[in-house]
Amino acid sequence: MSKKNVIIIGAAGRDFQNFNTYYRNSEEYSVVAFTAAQIPDIDGRKYPGELAGDLYPDGIPIFDEKELPGLIKKHSVDCCVFSYSDVPYDRVMNMSALVNSCGSSFALLGTKHTMIESTKPVIAVVATRTGCGKSQTSRRVIELLMERGLNVVAVRHPMPYGDLAAQKVQRYAELSDLKKHKCTVEEMEEYEPHVVRGNVIYAGVDYEAILREAEKDPKGCDVVLWDGGNNDFSFYKPDLTITVADPHRPNHEISYYPGEVNLRLADAVIINKMDTADPEGVQIVRENIAKLNPEAIVIDGASPIRVDNPDVIRGKRVLVVEDGPTLTHGEMTIGAGVVAAQKYGAAELVDPRPFTVGKLSETFEIYPYIGELLPAMGYSQQQLDDLETTINNTDCDSVIIGTPIDLNRIINIKKPNTRVFYDLQEIGEPDLSGLLDDFIKKHNLSK
Repeated sequence: MSKKNVIIIGAAGRDFQNFNTYYRNSEEYSVVAFTAAQIPDIDGRKYPGELAGDLYPDGIPIFDEKELPGLIKKHSVDCCVFSYSDVPYDRVMNMSALVNSCGSSFALLGTKHTMIESTKPVIAVVATRTGCGKSQTSRRVIELLMERGLNVVAVRHPMPYGDLAAQKVQRYAELSDLKKHKCTVEEMEEYEPHVVRGNVIYAGVDYEAILREAEKDPKGCDVVLWDGGNNDFSFYKPDLTITVADPHRPNHEISYYPGEVNLRLADAVIINKMDTADPEGVQIVRENIAKLNPEAIVIDGASPIRVDNPDVIRGKRVLVVEDGPTLTHGEMTIGAGVVAAQKYGAAELVDPRPFTVGKLSETFEIYPYIGELLPAMGYSQQQLDDLETTINNTDCDSVIIGTPIDLNRIINIKKPNTRVFYDLQEIGEPDLSGLLDDFIKKHNLSK
């Protein structure tokens, strides 16, 4: 029987996981290509033979998603598998229509075929959209488990934008590991907060190999914490799923893929940012949770902010730099930096668009709704250089850094600036402490 030809439509994350878990060793299918979108400069590479396995010794080429119709025709493709996240439903079905019109079937792989089982208890922190607050939720979960004497190893959703073979399994335990693995800004934003709190975090490309290393980490591993990316569902089969929802974007939890999957899978849903959201938005999210997952525990949460120097903001014309993915495919128009500007009395938000250069100018062309905020794009040295130049070119009094890391460490900001810090804070009960006590008891983890 001849093999069925497959193209995996992705963005350097879920696509590789789907291949590794479902297609890599299958004699029934032949994956002829990956296509790439969302993330800049990742097409034109190969998924290397070292990772692709014995059936693909020459690796698998990665093309720009724009080439998909031609690739379907060229390779007589039987099925295209949609494999990236944080996408509105109409976009998913637009892609399905394109694929079907070219003669190919369209598929979405589910949890049964893509989740890997661990020998350790697994907690998955996921979300309904990018920018809901997964990172501070993961940090809070880890802190509570560490207070109870448990060794937690975090595994982060992939961000493999460099040498894929070299990034097969990555371990971060020291800040120097960020430089060792040539991290982008996005990677540093996710890994650094874990490392400075004293816990180990893994990432990479081959998530079964990563899991096996995490389970036997030298510092010990009682619990694996899946620290999700975008609104993807967990790569590992969880024993507890915590889904974070954002009332700033009500109804997105039922209109974005695969955010609704996470809402339906949740054992607990955290409605975050209630301190800055409209009550109407909070109520809409509550009603959607009750409708789709009435058995879920609902935890009310806030992400209060603080800054290291309010005087840099008060009465000043400020440039606000926010987390890149949250503004781009997360589609947020307000972030921690904007909240800080409002809270500490900035005179004005300065529009960076007249001052952008290079890759940042292209970012605003692709995502015009970003408006008066500057996304901290840093997937390449060129983007970092353009970010530095844009900040220093901007006609402002000072800069608010709303990213999870200190940008001063990687670029030279010549203007007065201050960082914004934020952590998850539960409101009343139920809370994460009680949820985790039940988890610990269930899995006999008490020490």
